[in-house]
Amino acid sequence: MEPDPKSLQETYAPDNQCFGCGVKNALGLRIRSFAEGDDALVCRWRPQAHHLAFPGVLNGGICGALVDCHSNWTAAWHLMRKAGATSVPCTVTADFAVKLRRPTPMDVELVIRAHVVEPHEDRAVVEATIEAGGTITVTGRGLFVAVKEGHPAFHRW
Repeated sequence: MEPDPKSLQETYAPDNQCFGCGVKNALGLRIRSFAEGDDALVCRWRPQAHHLAFPGVLNGGICGALVDCHSNWTAAWHLMRKAGATSVPCTVTADFAVKLRRPTPMDVELVIRAHVVEPHEDRAVVEATIEAGGTITVTGRGLFVAVKEGHPAFHRW
């Protein structure tokens, strides 16, 4: 059996405490993002009982956090690759919108996909989806900006 590959979070931010993507946050969502082709990331994630909104349905705020963090990593990964860098820049969410298109079930593995739709020098607009059993239940779009020294998120990875 092959060992589990390292996610971007485990590779570039092993001490991160973020609720959505922090490897070191035992109470967080601990998403794991992986490259999917040249321009997208994918994350496979399973809800737990405490992520419930009502019987059988994932909380909408958790859906938003999944899309936000996975999209942020998509932007950081894109900016790193574009710059030819060996580490991801610290990026933050500058603008974010999510649409809860239908209830997201609790009893299946969710597939979160994101890709850059508007690249810029130090930022990227990213679109993302959550799929449950092949059906898109959530869509999101956000602007993610690389921060500079002096910003509280600088070097948070």
